[in-house]
Amino acid sequence: MPAPCTSTGRCATGNCDGRICFAGPCRYGRAMERPQRPLYALVLRLGAAFVFGTMFMVIKYAGEAGISVPEIMFWRQAACLPVIALWLGLTGHFHEIRTNRIGNHAGRAMVGMTNMSLIFTGTVLLPLAESTTLSFASPLFAVLLAALFLKDKVGPWRWSAVLLGFAGVVIVAQPGGEPVSSLGVGLMLTGAFLIAIINFQIRDLARTESSACIVFWFSLFGTLLMAPLMPFFMTDYTPFEWFLVLTMGVTGAIGQMLLTASLRHGAVASVIVMDYSQLIWATIYGWLVWDRFPNATLFLGAPLIIAAGAIIAFREQRLAKRRPDEPSALSD
Repeated sequence: MPAPCTSTGRCATGNCDGRICFAGPCRYGRAMERPQRPLYALVLRLGAAFVFGTMFMVIKYAGEAGISVPEIMFWRQAACLPVIALWLGLTGHFHEIRTNRIGNHAGRAMVGMTNMSLIFTGTVLLPLAESTTLSFASPLFAVLLAALFLKDKVGPWRWSAVLLGFAGVVIVAQPGGEPVSSLGVGLMLTGAFLIAIINFQIRDLARTESSACIVFWFSLFGTLLMAPLMPFFMTDYTPFEWFLVLTMGVTGAIGQMLLTASLRHGAVASVIVMDYSQLIWATIYGWLVWDRFPNATLFLGAPLIIAAGAIIAFREQRLAKRRPDEPSALSD
């Protein structure tokens, strides 16, 4: 949706009449348009997948060690703040946290913290590789959201990908096979739905906000939301448990900045494919830390989910390149 222009003069994009800017909110008379760097965006997203894979391994270990999910959520956010502050101080970019979109940041934080509670609980309940695979269902939900709320025309290619992906989800959930937590499966799939919403939110914020700005406000709002619960959940930690909660925060901050930066430099449909590399790290960590190798059902279902996500991503990329006035030959 076009956003109000905050410039006092003519918008440098040429898409602004002084009231509405079709290139997004303006700062100092020009929209914050940045050139796309697809390869750089892919590398950033690949790094984010590794860092988040490590973070979820630590979260699962901490949860099984007795640290509650509200504690994990609080420290995941609170420990991010000094990391971001240090980065901004070293780079001299403290001014980047100034924003005219505090409401957008608050909305992103509300959805993000709800998603965090679901994903973290599901991660503790399920084997690491299985929980990671189920989180990959988010592109499927993104197609559904685009069709229902954005009135996007979704044709047979993307609907087929959605069906293929959900078939993979059913296989990974293993109905009638080796039992897994039904609650964990439900939480991960609901979290995947919210991830689809979050990707749209971050992409919108990244039009005008830096990576550090988005992560800072998410961390601050998340910390403030969870702080009132800490007197009811927090217990005394051993030195090793302190190491775990601080590691969650540091990896979370680094991963979030890499993820957000990838969305600033590349299209969602392109960079999201790199998220699937997180399954490699989940499998490795599951084997090294829990001595558990994934079941055969994972190797049957995961390729279907990954293939579905890849089809959706590449189809979205082709559609984005089509000129608006061309015939809708690629509308499927």
